[in-house]
Amino acid sequence: MKFKYFLSALLYTLYISLNCTASVNAFSGISPSSGNDLTACPKNKMIYLTFDDGPSTEVTGKILDILKDKNVKATFFVIGYKIKGHEEILKRMENEGHSIGLHTYTHKCSKIYSSPDFFLNEMDKTDEEVENVLGFSSKIIRFPTGSKGHLDESLLERLHYSGYKIYDWNLCLSDGIDYRTSVSKLYQEGTKKCINPNKIFLLAHCDSKNENTCQALPKIIDYYSNLGYQFNAITENTPEYHFRVTNQIH
Repeated sequence: MKFKYFLSALLYTLYISLNCTASVNAFSGISPSSGNDLTACPKNKMIYLTFDDGPSTEVTGKILDILKDKNVKATFFVIGYKIKGHEEILKRMENEGHSIGLHTYTHKCSKIYSSPDFFLNEMDKTDEEVENVLGFSSKIIRFPTGSKGHLDESLLERLHYSGYKIYDWNLCLSDGIDYRTSVSKLYQEGTKKCINPNKIFLLAHCDSKNENTCQALPKIIDYYSNLGYQFNAITENTPEYHFRVTNQIH
């Protein structure tokens, strides 16, 4: 069992690492509207802190405490079924100026990627949960494991028709692969050179077991603050940032 777990974790680590570090040719680039976005200017260094897999009570709460203490904004891509019982956490995110995105309802890849209809339904259900709590919907989304290998032109067109915009990442922590990853390694991962160092989309996680992420986060924030980075939350006006669209999949 230990070997099976190790092999599974190793393969998943390799998959995520490839999506994090081998993205120079994997991204579709910024959308055409980015010419009007000041963040496209090399003189403006920007980082989007993003947290997947919440909300959870303690860890997401601790991350919100850190963000408040550091006076920075972030984006939380939430899982729909986890919202029930964590409504106050969701409200706190919104009240403190953070953005809330969608990360499917179940996060079960075998189900959500079985067809475009299933995928859209998962996003729509999560959107409904967010709207039930906050009174407004969210149209910013993130694919579990990233859009690479799952996004084709047909699905992209359907997502855009529904008003959704996709955000992957160009730098990531391995806390979604192994919550026991050491604080020092998480810090190294979060501060290593990125393919676009002037506009960083950093992937982290805020599930109930991501305690080490809470410890690494203040150091990561300080690192980018000292380099003069601006911390922004993703909004519906942020140009899309996703892996290259593949040929027809479905």
